[in-house]
Formats: sequence, C-alpha cells, structure tokens
Amino acid sequence: MNLRVLVFLLLVSFQIYIIAALTNSGDASSLNALKSIWQNTPPNWVGADPCGDRWDGIKCTNSRVTSITLSSMGVQGQLSGDISLLVELQILDLSYNKGLRGPLPASIGNLKKLTNLILVGCSFSGPLPDSIGSLQRLVYLSLNSNGFTGKIPPTIGNLSNLYWLDLADNRLDGTIPVSTGTTPGLDMLVNTKHFHFGENRLSGTIPAQLFRSEMTLLHVLFDSNNLTGSIPSTLGLVKTLEVVRFDRNLLTGLPLNLNNLTGVTELYLSNNGFTGPFPDLSGMNLLYLEMSNNSFNASVFPSWIPTMQSLTTLMMEATQVEGEVPADLFSLPFLQTVLLSNNKLNGTLDLGTNNANQLQVVDLQNNQISGYTNRPGRSSVDVILVGNPVCQESGVSETLCTIPLPTSSYKTPPNNCVPATCSSNQTSSPNCKCAYPYTGLLVFRAPSFSDLENSTIFESLQNAMMNSFRLNQLPIDSVSLSNPRKDSSEYLDLDLQVFPASQVSFNRTVLSEIGFVLSNQTFKPPKQFGPFYFIGDVYQFFDDSTGSNKSSNTGIIIGAAAGGSALFLLLLIAGFYAYRQKKKAKRATEQNNPFAHWDSSKNQGAHVPQLKGARCFSFDELKKYTNNFSDANDVGSGGYGKVYRGTLANGQLIAIKRAQQGSLQGGVEFKTEIELLSRVHHKNLVSLLGFCFERGEQMLVYEFVANGSLGDSLSGKSGIRMDWIRRLKVTLGAARGLAYLHELANPPIIHRDIKSTNILLDERLNAKVADFGLSKPLSDTEKGHVTTQVKGTMGYLDPEYYMTQQLTEKSDVYSFGVVMLEILTGRRPIERGRYIVREVKMAMDRTKDLYNLHELLDPGIGLETSLKGINKFVDLAMKCVQESGSDRPTMGEVVKEIENILQLAGLNPNAESASTSASYEEASKGSPRHPYHKDSFEYSASFPSSKIDAQ
Repeated sequence: MNLRVLVFLLLVSFQIYIIAALTNSGDASSLNALKSIWQNTPPNWVGADPCGDRWDGIKCTNSRVTSITLSSMGVQGQLSGDISLLVELQILDLSYNKGLRGPLPASIGNLKKLTNLILVGCSFSGPLPDSIGSLQRLVYLSLNSNGFTGKIPPTIGNLSNLYWLDLADNRLDGTIPVSTGTTPGLDMLVNTKHFHFGENRLSGTIPAQLFRSEMTLLHVLFDSNNLTGSIPSTLGLVKTLEVVRFDRNLLTGLPLNLNNLTGVTELYLSNNGFTGPFPDLSGMNLLYLEMSNNSFNASVFPSWIPTMQSLTTLMMEATQVEGEVPADLFSLPFLQTVLLSNNKLNGTLDLGTNNANQLQVVDLQNNQISGYTNRPGRSSVDVILVGNPVCQESGVSETLCTIPLPTSSYKTPPNNCVPATCSSNQTSSPNCKCAYPYTGLLVFRAPSFSDLENSTIFESLQNAMMNSFRLNQLPIDSVSLSNPRKDSSEYLDLDLQVFPASQVSFNRTVLSEIGFVLSNQTFKPPKQFGPFYFIGDVYQFFDDSTGSNKSSNTGIIIGAAAGGSALFLLLLIAGFYAYRQKKKAKRATEQNNPFAHWDSSKNQGAHVPQLKGARCFSFDELKKYTNNFSDANDVGSGGYGKVYRGTLANGQLIAIKRAQQGSLQGGVEFKTEIELLSRVHHKNLVSLLGFCFERGEQMLVYEFVANGSLGDSLSGKSGIRMDWIRRLKVTLGAARGLAYLHELANPPIIHRDIKSTNILLDERLNAKVADFGLSKPLSDTEKGHVTTQVKGTMGYLDPEYYMTQQLTEKSDVYSFGVVMLEILTGRRPIERGRYIVREVKMAMDRTKDLYNLHELLDPGIGLETSLKGINKFVDLAMKCVQESGSDRPTMGEVVKEIENILQLAGLNPNAESASTSASYEEASKGSPRHPYHKDSFEYSASFPSSKIDAQ
C-alpha cells in the first residue's frame, strides 16, 4: 500500500515538474513564430516547449527565455517583430549567419532588459530603428559587418550604460549626430569606451561637440568614410584615448593640441587632404604612426620622430617630406617598418649600426636617394630603393633595386608531434589530432606592430585565446592561427581554426558559446593587437549525437492521439523507475559518503559538514590533476598546508588547498569553507568547486584566480599597475561580495578576516573575496551578533569586537575600511609601528586639497591625473573605521556610495571591469606573480605573529 501511495505521489510530482518546466506561453509563441520563418534552425527545435526541451542556443531562467545565441548556425530568414514578445531577453547574439537578412524590426525596442545585442557578420539591411535608443540596459551593441543604411540614430545617445558601440562596415551615411538640447546624440555617451564607425559612408564635418572631457573613450575609429573639414580640437580633451583612426576620409585640418593625447599609441591620419606643416606630435607615446598620402607643406624630415622611443611603425608615403633621412631614426629600439616612398628625400641612406633593434623593412621607393651606406649586420633588413638615382649606378646590389615579394607565412606549428593524416574535410590540429575545426577570420583594426614574421607575438595571441576558452570552460583542444596579412584598410587579418577537445566535431551548444566568447568581446587579446572583431564561417559538421530532440511533428500528433491511458502508463513506469533509482542512489550514497569517517573529536568538535552542491573529488583525481602534487605545481603555502595548481580534464585551471598533517585548526576551517562556499555564489566571491576527504586528506578545490591578491598589486609584487580608476573598481567588487554575504546570504555570514591578501583579482581584475576559514554564519537567534573568541589579522581587527568579543557585520565593515585606506596609501595597516587609521586621522584636513593627504597617498594611484571622488572615498573609509560599530555604514550603503563615486569619476559602475585596451599593464617586466605565491600567501588559520587569537 505504501508503495502505491509513493508511486502516486511520484506521478503527481512528475506532472508538476512537467508543468513547471514549460516555457512561458508568450516566449514559446515568439520562438515558434521565429522558427516558422527561419530556415536551418537547429534540429532539436521541435515541440512547443523551448525551455523544457532545451532547444540549442536558448537559455531560460524560471521558464523565461533570457538568452539566444546562435552564431555560425547557418540560420536563414528575417528577424521579425515576434522577437519583441521575449520581454525577459537579456542576450541576443545571431552573429555569423549570412542568411539572416532584412531590416531590424522597430519593436526590438520593447526588449527593455536587453544588455547584449550582437548581430555581427550577417546580411541585415535597411535603416537602424530609432527604438534602439529605448534599450536602456544595453552594454554591448555590435552591428558591424552588415548592410545597414541610413543615418546613425541620435537616440543611441540615450544608452547611458553602453560600453561597446560598433556600427562599422555597413553603408551608414549622413552626419554624426550630437545632442541639441531637445534631441540626444553620441556626445552623451560619456561611459562608452568604444566608438567603432569605420568603413561606412558618413559625411559632413566632425562636430566639435562630439568629444567632451568627461568621456572615457578608448577607441575612436572613423576610418574609411567621407568626413570633411578639420578634426576638432575637442578631441584633445579626451585624455583616455588609446587608438585614433581618421584615415581614408576627406579631412583637411588637424588640431594644434593633438599631442595632448599622451595615451594614444596608434594614430592613423593617412589618405586625407591635410595641408600645412607637419603636426608636432612630440608629446605622444606613439607606437604606430600612419600619415601617408596627404598634402603637407614641403619640409625637412621632422626632428621629433627619431625621439619617439616606442615607435614600431612609421608610414609617411607621399607627404612632401624632403632632405636627408636622419640616421638616428634607425636606432629606435623597437622600430620594425619605415615607409617613406614617393617623397623628395635625398642624400645617402645610412641605417646606422644599431643591429639590436627589430628593423625589418625600409621602403624609400621613388625618392632622390643618391647613395647607400651598407652597414655590417643590416643584411636582414629589406631596403627598397626602386626609383632612386642610386639604382642607376653600377655596383649597387640588385636586392636594393627590386621589390621583394611578401614572405609572411606564419602558421601555428605542431606541438612537438607529427601532423596526422586526416580524412576528407578533417584537419590535423596543433596537437596532431584529426577533427573538424570551427574556422573564421580574426580582424585587428589597429595593431601596434607591423612585423608579421614575429612568431612570438602570434604565439602570445594563441595562448591568450586558449586561456580565454579554458576560463569559460569550453572543451577546446587547441587553436591554430595562420596567414597574417594586411588588407586595404591596414587591418591585420588572421585565419583562425578552433579544434574540439574530445570529439571530432562540435555540437551546437559549444559552438554558440565559442561564437559568443568572440562576438561579445569576452576574449581579450594581448594589448598590442588592439581592437578586433571576428567573422565566423558557417559550421557544417555538427555532432548532434547528444542532447538533440529527434522527435518530429508527426510523432507528436501520434503521441497525442494515443490518449491519456498511454500517458498514464508511461508516467507509472517512469515513477516506478525513479523510485528504484532513488533507492539505488541512496544505497550508493551511504556506501560512498565522503564523511563517513568524520571524527568530530579530532576536529575540535566540528560536526559533519553539511553540503549544498560541492563536488567530491577522489584523491586519485586530484593527484592526476596536479601531476602527483609536483613541486612545479606548488604555488603557495601557509600554516594550513600547501596550495597546488591543477588542470581539470576539460582544461579548466583549479587551485587545490591541501591540509598538512597537524595543521592548526585545519578541521574547523575545512568544515567552515565547505559549508559556506558550497551555498554562496556571487561573481565577487571565490568559487568552491569541490573537496576531497579520503585517505586522511583534507583538500579544498577552488577556481583558479589568475592575477594574485590585491595586497600583491598594491605592493608592486604582482607587476599590475593600479591607477585610481582600477582601485575604485576593485573596491566596488570587493564591497559587493561582502554585501552579498551580509545581506543576501541565508543565514547572513560574517567573513571575520577581510584584508587585502584575501581579495583576489581575476584575469579582468575583478575582485573576489577569498578565504572563509574564520567566517561565522549568524543564526536567527543571535540577533545581529555572535559572542565568540577573537580571531582575525592584526591591523584589520575591529577594536569593538576585540574589546567585547561580540562579532557583528560591522566588524567586517571596519576591516573593509582599513582595506580602503590601504588602497589609498599602498601601505600595510601596520608599518614601522604606525597604524594607518591613526596616520590618516592625524594628517586629514578637509579644508585643503586632497584633504592634506598628499604625503600618504600611494604615488602609483596617479597623482598627476584627476582623482575624481577621492575626497568622498576618504570620507567613506573613515566612516567605516569609526570606533563604534553603530556609527559605521552597512556594506550595502558602502556599495551605493562607491557606485556614486565611480559615477562622479565618469564611469559606469556596472560596466565590464577590464578591456584589452584600457585595463592594466605590467609595471615591470618578467612573469606575473601568482595569487598563491609563497611570498604573499597567508592563511588565516596559520596564526603568524601578525595575527591574534585571544579569548
């Protein structure tokens, strides 16, 4: 009888589950309407329940469709107004489907929650609808490489959260829209980092109003348009700029303050009608300068060019320059290419004797060079003197007077293996495995180098891409790059192949995720490559052996006709099977309980850990992932034990914290971290992936955090430059993680050991709060505090907690305030016997500039630049370190105040933390230090002399 009741309950539960799994009716109708007008949709797009049936490319949250990613699927048809019914949609990526055509429906403006609209490399056409300006949450707008026509909608200026704006490679025309007081314009996009408008038909002058000092632009790309007039002097107000392209237009005037843009490293001004003298760019730190094909007044070679020590590429063809080429130009240490053809240069060409630099090409075709000094060691340089008097003299080397053929032929080499012989359409990967790769074209719009023979730089790109795929947990075996070349727009083109890890081909889910990593700019190439985009080929070799719903409409009709009796029978069988499986799983769990041998008496009374989702790793698995816990993978140590780097089978990097025998407080810390981290999930908290508890071992497995601790960055150990903006963003990230613990975790959690070495920085320098070994949850009966022995780190310890032994969330707030002061000063909390809180209080004078803290502020913060909001930051930090906890703000209030400070600094607090062009750079050469490096690693349970554990 009990069995019958149980089966009945299981059936009811199963039916409830089926109902709950159904897609929202409006969302289902929208997707089915799109499916009816699209061709080549994924094979498992059948039935009426996209969420429940897990349609490829569709992601849902609580029965609502929140993401559509269908890149390189070969989808054909139009994007109809039915898309507007998906009111919870956040991501729409249809990139690399050439068969998608027609206009964007105006109703797309109804998708109010859309953050990413990505339609790269399709065949959309017609005007861009004004309704795009209604997408107030939009962060990424990538519509490049389509056939859009008409004007740029002024309403785009309403998108205050926009980070990435790419409308390049279309047929847009008309003038650049700016605000008028009654209408919006692009000048309102003060938080946008990327203006990509190249390869269109824009006309008219560049409005002076387009650029403002409040802007945070990194890339301004207006190349290959029909713009006229002068570049406005307001461009020089945007001090954040790094890449500027106005080449291939009809411009005639340059601003005198162009050299104010000291952060610009790539400047393209070629193929315009600039007149007058050569601009003086001596104040700029240029790597790549392109000024060819302009009508400057005839003058001698500019004397400031040989002083530009970072210059890699100089392109000044047909610029009227005359006189001799200075020999010291060729002594620049990083110079690779010099193009000076079709000018009036004369005299004897002397490349100097500096053989240590990277010089590859010197092109002086069609000048008046009468001689050439052949220096020893310069034979590797391609010198081109065709069309000069020197080529008419006898005895001159023929190689100087011929044009060499391009020799760039880089291709990713095999990885110490012999390429496999593959069947038709398959390709041997760099790891010599036959597979069907995903292919496409990588295009870099402003690389800072021109030497396409340098294999090292392409290897760095390949490694960065593999790391990005691994961080996104994609099953990628390897990537191959080949055939680097410059196209007619001076873009760097590269052919890309991405190979699957375990199968010979990709399934649709993985392919859409790969496409999204590339289309959404999730992948950040090395900085010298500059801004990029990707055009993927349609993939023809999908592995549909898993996850596809093969039923057909005919099968659905037949199944429905079978009636309720057949359905009931199936449910009965499924319920009985589920019951049997549950019993079997219960027995297996009892037999394999990882904590079956947990001894509370040996772990200071700590009861068996209560888990919520953490994976149990076997000892043998972790031994394999760390190469038998080799010394090469030992990346840190503390009183608790050692930390090892490991690599999962899917390529994901992990950090394994392994307790040593007899470690201080190991059992309690082990239990605390498992229980807390297995149930808290936030992007600003280090994620626990699992644990191992067998063979007397206690190991915790975390995500691998790539860029070390905040403490290492502030001290200079990690080699990461921490300017004011970066410090603000790191502060905000750490505050959000802590606020989550205090206000959203259930029950609330007090960290109890907040300090700069327990705030880690990921590959984009997002802050992640770490080390929960001393954390304490607050139960409902503890009414805001828990009486406990004092634990923490000296210098960060809340004095009220120390005196009363009553731990509250405000204890963490105090520690966070100390971290804020550490971020400001770059000093440890206690340094040479001086306590940073007291030092700041004594020095502060709110009537003076920077509160009279000049001597205390860390020079690395960028004292020579604008430090907007720094006074408010100091005020907030001092509120956090008030003597009484009741006078301190909550972490939620701290988060809001830091967001306000970021907005005061002209930044969007919700924008992506780092980008390739803007983020950070190593302050010193050499390998970056690791977050678990032995010199910086410190566990709260190790209790060194700087710690306290008092009753």
